Amino acid sequence: MSDFIPVCEPLLGGNEIKYVTEAVQTGWISSNGKYVTQFEEAFAKYCGVKYAVAVCNGTVAIHLALTALGIGKGDEVIIPSFTMIATAFAVCYTGAKPVFVDADKDTWNIDVTKIEEKITPHTKAIIPVHIFGNPCNMDAICEIAKKYKLFIVEDAAESHGAEFRGKKTGSFSDIASFSFFANKNLTTGEGGMVIMDCEEKYTKCKYFKNMCFPVDGPRIYSHNDIGFNYRMSNLHAAVGLAQVEKADAYRTMRINNALLYKKYLSDCKGIIFQKDQENGLNVHWMNTIVINPVEYGHTKDELIGHLKEKGIDTRLLFISMNRQKSLKDFGCECSGEYPVTDWLTENGFYLPSASSLTEEQIRHICEVIKEYQK
Repeated sequence: MSDFIPVCEPLLGGNEIKYVTEAVQTGWISSNGKYVTQFEEAFAKYCGVKYAVAVCNGTVAIHLALTALGIGKGDEVIIPSFTMIATAFAVCYTGAKPVFVDADKDTWNIDVTKIEEKITPHTKAIIPVHIFGNPCNMDAICEIAKKYKLFIVEDAAESHGAEFRGKKTGSFSDIASFSFFANKNLTTGEGGMVIMDCEEKYTKCKYFKNMCFPVDGPRIYSHNDIGFNYRMSNLHAAVGLAQVEKADAYRTMRINNALLYKKYLSDCKGIIFQKDQENGLNVHWMNTIVINPVEYGHTKDELIGHLKEKGIDTRLLFISMNRQKSLKDFGCECSGEYPVTDWLTENGFYLPSASSLTEEQIRHICEVIKEYQK
């Protein structure tokens, strides 16, 4: 067992070298190579949708999705207060304002019972984020969206292969976004994807991601709209295709890791795990624990420091969107109270979560946590 256990490292256990080498040898390293199309088609099929558009990262995937829906200045978009700030920034890029909703105390996803109170005549969309791979209650969110005629844009950056009522995340919304950052269950190093069933939205995404060059026809340098350079390279897509080929195996590894953590920490007081969404399949992007310092006997920061001394890497959790200076300066309404989000931030952190973790490593991590309590 290694002396150091990183918080999350990629697992490149398939055809990555083969596909990337072929791309390099043939010279197809830009966004025009065959692997971009093959990756898009394979990922769309995996998610159970018709179309997918590969982009350079998960943040621009959200921005592109919102752009395809026509979200812009004067609009409001509801997002969870407990999320990576990329969700909020992508809304800001359009000129719209993100509006925050606190987390559910059990699942840590957006609290669906508090969404309606944040809806105004300016609200145009809801972005549910499937936190740490735990699918949101999409029944409730779809019902609210239908009632108020709102778009749904799933932020599925952390939930590759997660399911709600047997359907994969990303397939419940008008349009959805994914990230393939190095620590994700499926990775391209840097990369993202927008998926949808609507051909019109698919065409808009292809159009705007490529500087608004014509989607079909000759490459003329006359541009009718403001576009973006959000293309994914053939090299990244080659890695992505190899990852999708192993998606079910990697999903099983992450789920098994979570089961092992719960098994070995079951007798450790003061350790709180995320509760799986009812009717959902949580793919456990990150194994996260929240510390009750009274029951555990130490604070979160004390435990993190002890784990570091033992060569075990960790990461802090997101800080609430209403506490972000950048969003206050942008003009977001940040005056509300978000107690669940604050509780998660103050007391929670990531444990090592790589797909390739061994049971021996997980047992060792849990033993260190339990011994420190004693």
